[in-house]
Amino acid sequence: MEPIVTCRGVGKTFGKGELAVHALSGVDLDILPGDFATLAGPSGSGKTTLLNMIGGLDSPTVGEVVVDGENLGLMGKGELSEIRLRKIGFVFQSFNLIPVMSATENIEFVLELQGVSRSERRERSLSILSDVGIEDLAHRRPGAMSGGQQQRVAVARALVSNPAIVLADEPTANLDSATAYDLVRLMRRLNEEHGTTFLIGTHDMRVLENSRRRITMIDGGIDTDERI
Repeated sequence: MEPIVTCRGVGKTFGKGELAVHALSGVDLDILPGDFATLAGPSGSGKTTLLNMIGGLDSPTVGEVVVDGENLGLMGKGELSEIRLRKIGFVFQSFNLIPVMSATENIEFVLELQGVSRSERRERSLSILSDVGIEDLAHRRPGAMSGGQQQRVAVARALVSNPAIVLADEPTANLDSATAYDLVRLMRRLNEEHGTTFLIGTHDMRVLENSRRRITMIDGGIDTDERI
């Protein structure tokens, strides 16, 4: 089975000289198709930095990151944008929805950038809203939704283009306990039913307890990697 993500010798240093901060050091990692994996570890351990490397949002100082057979280090900004658009779904703790757009329009926007026809955009967006259980909110804007509903829209947006992997950075951080648990179970169900590959950076025990693979980071490196 070919990995969806391969990291080899990945390191990231911010700053220079005495002010240099080594955020990542010598990270080797393979994420396989169908993984429901978590990146755990204390603040400053490198979780978000590693997610940014895999998502093409930042470049490693040393090492190599390959996503779905594409070496990100060999790409320019335009090519990286295309990879993010077509192969990587993102879920952020702050939702990052466009406030003047409805749930359906937020989801369709990704497909519009991909050149998908209007009729297919509508069909796919309504289908994924049904999958995440909020089809009744299709025409509601983010400001009229709860935090949990907004995050479900964000998950739907991440999934609608059938990406190779979904990267989620602390997706439950701004949610109450019950809503966070519902979101975790939703993502786990989508993983089991559709085979969607997830890599989730988190402190949340509810997420960790539902993961099928737990990768623990300490001081910019991988400390343990276990399948559960």
